[in-house]
Order: sequence, then C-alpha cells, then structure tokens
Amino acid sequence: MSEPNQPNPHGDGPNPWVRQLMIWGGIFLALLLVVTLFSNSGQAPGTAIRYSDFRAAVADGEVQDVQIGPELITGTFKNGESFSTVPVPNDTEITRLMEDNGVRFTGKQREGQNVLLFILLNSLPFILILAIAFFALRQVQKGGGGGAMGFGKSKAKLLTERSGRVTFDDVAGIDEAREELQEIVEFLKDPQRFSKLGGQIPKGALLVGSPGTGKTLLARAIAGEAGVPFFTISGSDFVEMFVGVGASRVRDMFEQAKKNAPCIVFIDEIDAVGRSRGHGLGNSNDEREQTLNQLLVEMDGFEANEGIIIIAATNRPDVLDPALLRPGRFDRQVVVPIPDIDGREKILRVHMKKVPLAPDVDPRVIARGTPGFSGADLANLVNEAALLAARRNKRLVAMQEFEDAKDKVMMGAERRSMVMTEDEKKMTAYHEAGHAIVAVHEPASDPIHKATIIPRGRALGMVMRLPERDSYSYHRDKMHANLSVAMGGRVAEELIFGHDKVSSGASSDIQYATNLARNMVTQWGMSDKLGPLQYEEQAEGYLGYGAAQRTFRSGKTNELIDSEIKALVEGAHKRATEILTKHQDQLHLLAQALLEYETLTGEEIKTLLETGKIDRPEAPRGPVVAAPVQGSSIPKAGKRFGGAKGGEAPQGA
Repeated sequence: MSEPNQPNPHGDGPNPWVRQLMIWGGIFLALLLVVTLFSNSGQAPGTAIRYSDFRAAVADGEVQDVQIGPELITGTFKNGESFSTVPVPNDTEITRLMEDNGVRFTGKQREGQNVLLFILLNSLPFILILAIAFFALRQVQKGGGGGAMGFGKSKAKLLTERSGRVTFDDVAGIDEAREELQEIVEFLKDPQRFSKLGGQIPKGALLVGSPGTGKTLLARAIAGEAGVPFFTISGSDFVEMFVGVGASRVRDMFEQAKKNAPCIVFIDEIDAVGRSRGHGLGNSNDEREQTLNQLLVEMDGFEANEGIIIIAATNRPDVLDPALLRPGRFDRQVVVPIPDIDGREKILRVHMKKVPLAPDVDPRVIARGTPGFSGADLANLVNEAALLAARRNKRLVAMQEFEDAKDKVMMGAERRSMVMTEDEKKMTAYHEAGHAIVAVHEPASDPIHKATIIPRGRALGMVMRLPERDSYSYHRDKMHANLSVAMGGRVAEELIFGHDKVSSGASSDIQYATNLARNMVTQWGMSDKLGPLQYEEQAEGYLGYGAAQRTFRSGKTNELIDSEIKALVEGAHKRATEILTKHQDQLHLLAQALLEYETLTGEEIKTLLETGKIDRPEAPRGPVVAAPVQGSSIPKAGKRFGGAKGGEAPQGA
C-alpha cells in the first residue's frame, strides 16, 4: 500500500518503474530460453567426424564401441574419446567391418519426442512477438490518452488530497474573487441548503485574469475546501488532428465526473478550445468546433449534470464563443486581478512561511516596492531571495537579499564583469543623473526608488521610480512629467558634453516618450487640436505600447496626429532643458556621487541634494565635490548594446 502522502499514479498496484523492469526482464529471459533450446537441439554428443574417417578408424581397430541410430552414429575410441557421425544410407558393409575388427555395436531406436515440447519450441517465437507488440500497444495507450483503440479517452487527471491539499489559507491577495467562489464551496458541502429553497448553484465559473494571478491555485483551493474530487485538464488536450476525437474526450470526461459527483472539473486555458466559431480565414477547424459543440451540450443540454461544477481559466475572455458565456454554462465571470499593496503583502507572507527570515524583513516595504507584481512574480521574488542567501552562505534570508532579488527581477542581473571606460561611466552617470534631477523637480513625478550606473540587463544604467500607492489611472500632469523625465537623460548629455557628443543611449527613452505621446493623442483624447476622439484601436491581446491598430483616416488627420506627438515630445525636451539648466549644480553633484558609489537609493539622493553629502558608513568625510567634465573627451557609447545605454524605468516596470 502507498503511504497516504505519497501519490501513486497507477492506484494501489506496483510501482510503474518496477512493473516495466519486470516486463523487460521477462522478455529477456524468454529470448535467452529460446536461444538456449535451439542451440542445444542441434548439438551432437562427442566430436563430429566424417563417415569415411569413421570407417577408416574401424578398419584400423581404433574404435571400441558404437551405437547405431537411424539418424546418428555415436561411439567411443579406445583412447576414451567420444565421437559422432551421420550414417550413409544403404551401407550394409559397416556391420561386417565392425565384426571383423572386434568392435562392439548396438542399435538405437528413434527417441520419442514430447509433443507439448515440440509445440512450445515452434510457437515460442510467435508468442514472444505477440507479447512485445501487446506491450508496445499498451504503452501507446497510456501515453496517448487511450492509444490506437482509445483516442477518445479523456486526459483529465484526478487530484485528491494525496496530491497536496490546497485551501483558501494558501490563497491571498484576491479576497473579492475568493468570496465570490465561497458559495460554490458551501454548495458542495451542503447542497440541500440551496435546493430546498429552489435555488440552483451556478454550473460554471470562468476565472479571468492576467498570467500568474493565481487562477489555477484558486480552483484547487475550492476543491480543497469542499473536500471533493478535482479533475484538471488543459483546453489543448481536447484538440487532435482527427475530427471527433475531442468531442469523444469531452463525453468521456463528463462520464468520469458523473461517477465521482459531486466534483469539480477545471479546464485550464479554455480559449484553446472555446474560441468563437466561424472566425478566421478559409475553412474553420472542424475538430475544434465539434469539440466546443460537445462541451456546450454537456454543460447545458438535454441531460443535466448534477453535482458537476465546471471551472475554467483564461486570460483571453474576448475570444471565447458567446454561447459558452451565457447563463446556464459559465454563469459567472470572476476577475482575478493583479493584487494591490495589501494583497501583495498577504501573498508575500504566505510564501515567506517556507523561508527562514531575518528580523529586519518587512513584507510591507517589499510590497510597496513591487507594484504590478502578480502572485507568481512575488513567489519568484521570495525564491530568488532564498537562492541569494544560500549563495552567500547565510542561515537566514535578510532584507538585503529581498532588495537584491527585487532589483534582479525588475532591472535584470548585474553585469559587473563588463568593462567600461571612465568616459563611458561619466556619460552614463550624467545620463542617469539627468533623469533623476528632472524627476525630483517635477511635482507630479513618482519618487525615485534607486539610481544606478551598474549595467543590468541590456541597459548600462537605470533610474527607477516607484509610486507611493497603487495607481489605476494616470492624469495628464503625470504623463507630462513622465515625458520630461524620459527626456532628462538626453538633455543632460547635450548640456554637459555638447550637441556633437550626444550618444545613442537615449534610444529607449525616446521610444517610451514617443509611444506615450501617441497614446495621449490617439487613444486618451489629450490633444486640444484633435479633441476627445479615438484614432487608434488596441490590437487583440496585450502587446504593450505600440500594439495599437490604425483606423481609417485622412492624410490631413495623420499629419495633425504626427505634429501633436512631436509637439508633446519636444515640449517635454524643453521642460527638461529648463530644469537641468536651472539645477546644473545638482546635476554635477549627483553624477559625481554616482561615479563614486555606483548605486544610490532615493533617500540618499534626497539627502545629497539637500546637504551635499551622503550618510553612509563607508562615505568619505565632507561634501561630494562636483567637478565639471569636458565633453570633448567623451566618446559615443551604447552602440555595442543595441543603442540601449541607459534608461529610466517608469512606474517600476
């Protein structure tokens, strides 16, 4: 018997590896037996000699005794050696020859052969071939959801408590979604409570959310709380190249669910099979549409599936067939959002239970510094921190490991092995200092979290800003501030090194500013000349900035859109120039500090600009002296890295 906490995928039978080893061992022994029997059946006792040599030995008196059989003559020489030979038919003189030379000879009758042994020896190769073929067919059936004779068998896996029970205590940060699904748990525990008043539990719930928000974990928690069987399958497991296979698998899956009712059937990535019918170029996919039709019938057809609750997950609800979303099938669409700061703190506490923490770890501070992180991102952050602590031979995971892990996840791994010249470091330092100074003097800008000139990922430096609280919409003044901060790096290069020494390092900043300005003009109605109209539609799915699709419009409108985008970006460039010209002393001060310390926190930058020094244990005494740099000695930088020398990471992205 298997232990309760050790799942056995094949029930209570032997371990699958042991079973396969036994099968292959039996096949090897059978082959060895066949080889042995056939090799022994053809061997004759003694040394085989020619019949002519046998007659010569008899004539010379070298033979002592002989046994004459119908198919073989065996005997012994006088020196004790045995021999055998095949008799020649109709040789009647051999007996007289042996009498004349005093050889004792006897006759030997034909041996009776065992009929069963004869049949076994002749049929054993065929039995062996059939056994191997049967074994291969069984393996195909196991690996292909039914094999050659069972393509229509469902691939749904049944998870029980032996597979690791998950409850709502393991799910955090999505309280609204959890509360909405709590009713399903109560129905599975006590169906009579709802049915006695004529109420019916929703037959299906569709979990909608970005990747990594915990949709699958939430579905498992429902099954864990209710204590019912939990079938899980992917939407792509239904679709095959043969028409009708997917529909057969749907029928088989619901047959299994009926036998284990009440239960939960979880279909992950249902958009693989539930896309709208009749869309696309050319002929439609008959197999996928038949599978979808069968799924619709099973969920709400003539036969009611009592006690079976379908839960599905997708991050693309816009592509699902309307018939799948109507009441009676997926009655509810439960949005599983990206967690807010309170949700992130709860999620971090759940994952930190598995990690030995130092006393200085504050989940609230980490949650504040990770806006936009999903549950999977936070789990990865905790894991990275634990790996860093192990790499540093620490017994506890401290706050420093979480900060370093956060920087690695958000900005990329440090590339300290990359050799930069002093001139390249100066160019990068002033570029990043330009971003930081503009951010400090823009009232609507988010506060600076960290500035660094250590290469990370594809950038040679970075200024990261983090919002003080989660933002769900952005105002016009903040967008203009973001445009100015993005232009700060390019403007700093122009002011310090001159027009001819401007590098390609601002390429990512220019791309960000252009895309932001385009969205302001074409999608958010923030242009006075064009008015509150939408001139571009977002492409299907999330592809980030630049994923918009142009609608049909005149050439004059296109020219006006381009001029408005240019005006916004050039206005931000002008605003950044005014700020950096006015605070050029702070620009030199911060750039020299970055060259000295390489990485500065937001608090250190604030202290430096107010007092002229940084309070660090290793900091030199006295203020940081800002020495102007001659631009003629600075070469262009960043071309080796695809024009991405540095950049400001807006909103911690």
